[in-house]
Amino acid sequence: MLKELAMKSRSYRGYDESRRISREELLEFVDAARYAPSSVNGQPFRYVLAWEKEDVDKIQPLTGWARALPHMKLPHPGKCPTAFIIICQDTGWGPDLGRYLKDVGIVAQTMLLAAAETGLGGIMIGNFSPKRVSETLSLPENLVPMLIVAFGKPDETIVLKEIEDGESIQYYRDENDVHYVPKRKLADITLDAGQF
Repeated sequence: MLKELAMKSRSYRGYDESRRISREELLEFVDAARYAPSSVNGQPFRYVLAWEKEDVDKIQPLTGWARALPHMKLPHPGKCPTAFIIICQDTGWGPDLGRYLKDVGIVAQTMLLAAAETGLGGIMIGNFSPKRVSETLSLPENLVPMLIVAFGKPDETIVLKEIEDGESIQYYRDENDVHYVPKRKLADITLDAGQF
């Protein structure tokens, strides 16, 4: 079941805007994430929840999407996420911003797997200015935005495509706006310790 969830948990760039996400749903995602492992059990994160349309509309323009497709504006108009969680490091709990970078990914993936389990989806967004996000949301100085995670009901087709060693790993879209995600084969990414 975990492998199925991992395969369903794609980086979605198109959503059904008529399906609003509730605060309660976002709390469930954070509740799952708070059980994730943390370096020295530091647990330095706080989570800013945005589900009201006016707050979501403030955050969306602060995010950059699909750098590998610079010719395309994503999400398409009318296909934006309907909620965000901004993972912030509380410098009062953990002043070293570099120490917990792996933890950021762990909690973000945990939230996305929790979303996939409910039929929702999302995407991690690292393309943003922490300063602009802080200013727009009037965050206190001790909260540093580390990653933005968008959520919504996916409204696009994503196809995983196994590739041969040496083929391009860049994702792409076809003429029907189907999103293809090349994945390396298991045999190409695993090495036995005794073979060196």
